[in-house]
Amino acid sequence: MTLSQQLGILAIFAYFVGSIPFGLIVGRANGIDPRKAGSGNIGATNVGRLLGKRFFALVFTLDLLKGFIPMLIASAMVWPIAVEAKPYGLWMLVGAAAVIGHLFPVYLKFKGGKGVATSGGLLLGMFPYLTIPGVGCIATFLVVFTLTRTVSLGSIAAALAFTPIYLAAGLGFGWPVFGRQLPLLAFSLVLSGLIVYKHRGNIRRLIAGTEHSFRKA
Repeated sequence: MTLSQQLGILAIFAYFVGSIPFGLIVGRANGIDPRKAGSGNIGATNVGRLLGKRFFALVFTLDLLKGFIPMLIASAMVWPIAVEAKPYGLWMLVGAAAVIGHLFPVYLKFKGGKGVATSGGLLLGMFPYLTIPGVGCIATFLVVFTLTRTVSLGSIAAALAFTPIYLAAGLGFGWPVFGRQLPLLAFSLVLSGLIVYKHRGNIRRLIAGTEHSFRKA
C-alpha cells in the first residue's frame, strides 16, 4: 500500500473521529443536552456555560485531540520521506477531515460545532508548518479573550490571524509557501473562512451587543 493510500484511509478514519460529539456526550452524562440549552451548540463554550469551567476544559481538550491525534499519526508517516517529496495536500487532508467531521458530524445529521478546538489540534499536529502559526493563533485568542472575555470574538480573531501568521512564518523560515506548500496556504484560507462562517450568529450578536461573555458557572 502506498503512502497516499495510507493517508487516504487515515483521512476517512479522521472524519469519523472528528464526528464524535464530545460536547453532547459530556452534557448528557451530566443531565443536559447542549443542543436544547444555552446557545444550542455542542461545543466547549456552550457546555462550559451550562456546566462550569472544568467541563469547558474537558470538552475543549477532547475536541482538540480529535484533530491532534490523526495529524500526529499522519506526521509520523510523512516525515521519514524527503522534504521535497512530502505530500502536503494529503497530509493536510487528514487534519481537514477531522475538522469537517466536527463541523458536519455523520452521527448528528451533519449538524456539529464550530471547529475551533479541533482546528487547533490539527495545527499543533502538523509540525512545524502549521504548529508555529497555530501557536500564534492560540496567542491571538488568549489576548482577545483576556481583553473581552468573549470566546467567540477570540475565536474569530484567531481564525482571521491564521493566514497572515502562516505567511509570515513561511516567508521567514524560507518554506515554499507559494510552491509545494500551496495546498497549505489554500487550506489556511478555507479553514479561516469556515470558522468565521460558523460564527455568523455570534457576529450578529456581537454587532447587536447581545453576545454572551464567558463567565464562571
